[in-house]
Amino acid sequence: MKYSKVFIDSIGYELAPHIITTEEIEDKLQPFYDAVGFKKGQLLALTGIKERRYWDIDHTLANGAAKAGQKAIDAAGVNPDQIDCVVFCGVGRDGFEPATACAVADALNVSPNAHIYDVSNACLGVVTGMVNVANAIELGQIKAGLVVSCETARQIVESTIDEINQAKSVDFYKQTIATMTGGSGAVGVLMTNGTLGNHGTGKKQTAKSGNNGIASNQGIRRHALIGGVVRQASKFNNLCRWTFNEPGMPTTAKIQMRTDAHAVLANGLTLAKATYDDFKQQVQFLDNRQSLKQQPDKFICHQVGSTHQQMVQQALNINPATDFSTYQYLGNMGTVSLPLSAAIADECGFLQPDDYVGFMGIGSGLNCLILGVRW
Repeated sequence: MKYSKVFIDSIGYELAPHIITTEEIEDKLQPFYDAVGFKKGQLLALTGIKERRYWDIDHTLANGAAKAGQKAIDAAGVNPDQIDCVVFCGVGRDGFEPATACAVADALNVSPNAHIYDVSNACLGVVTGMVNVANAIELGQIKAGLVVSCETARQIVESTIDEINQAKSVDFYKQTIATMTGGSGAVGVLMTNGTLGNHGTGKKQTAKSGNNGIASNQGIRRHALIGGVVRQASKFNNLCRWTFNEPGMPTTAKIQMRTDAHAVLANGLTLAKATYDDFKQQVQFLDNRQSLKQQPDKFICHQVGSTHQQMVQQALNINPATDFSTYQYLGNMGTVSLPLSAAIADECGFLQPDDYVGFMGIGSGLNCLILGVRW
């Protein structure tokens, strides 16, 4: 995938309002801890996550996605009726039908001629949605597209805690530890062909969580999407499943999540290395002296936890100082994690003008996708 006229004009986001610490989650896991002899601190040591966020109980995914999308629209200075496509890309949706994107598009008053649909690709949903929109822009089919997502963790985390306390099994806990990383948030990524909206002016929103919430006075900049690569290893599609506990979606079924975290990480790293090797060959970037760069200056990866981050850095020979993270205080927000982390990294000044940035995610399936962006 190579692009010559596709830009990320802005990224808007919405943080869920309720901060839930890992200590609070461990308090709820106390019956299990007492039964197996675990001490508090186990979850933090395994994941590196200190806190995450939850939405209000009656919050809808379309509501959060629309708020984040509106922030992206406002920041870019694009009129809603100029948006030719709205794609909702969350793991969760507000229902099976219609597409959650329909409620988002209605709230934002986008063009009546816009393509409105949902995309599902586990934690790579937003990145996949960006590729969809980028392809349409590059082909000249549309001038602007909005990729949105909203994820909620409260429901699956709390139901899994109940299962863990009932099972009182270390083996079962291993299958569900990945679920305990879940966080909540919303994001909107506005992409254009570079002919709409503002041209380097405007204000950025400021993060309000964690040590990375530093205000930035820099103006809005368009970020050129250079290209990307994708690889899959779908034979591992059974390693991480968020699904029904009975086949056929019966009305009595319950939602559950099970993950073979070790196998996901081991096979995901193999896939990531092969994808990254392809990326370095196919997506080339020249510095100011017109010399070919060997790898991106900065990395924004899907946020899972400390073990995942360290293993990816080692496997791909990434300098930790170039890899930005938010999982410590936002957890794993699924599809929202990567683009929201990029927005915060930009606010903090971690991403600088003309940086060559690698967006990388490994998702259940298994799928791996890496995009190259000139910031």
